[in-house]
Amino acid sequence: MSEDPPRLLIDRALCISSGICAATAPTHFTRSADGRAAIRPDAPPVDAHTEDAASLCPVEAITFTRDRD
Repeated sequence: MSEDPPRLLIDRALCISSGICAATAPTHFTRSADGRAAIRPDAPPVDAHTEDAASLCPVEAITFTRDRD
């Protein structure tokens, strides 16, 4: 049985709209109308750019999960 790929999560309550995620991984992140981070609906699978964006987020608002809701 193969493991599900990780999914991106953004805690919008933590997001301070720094824009680092969208600058680091523009194919994965965008900014919503309120300026906070949002995951692009057409985002490709998690890769090194998304991991970099998560590690650079000043408030650690970006995480990954393998759990399905």
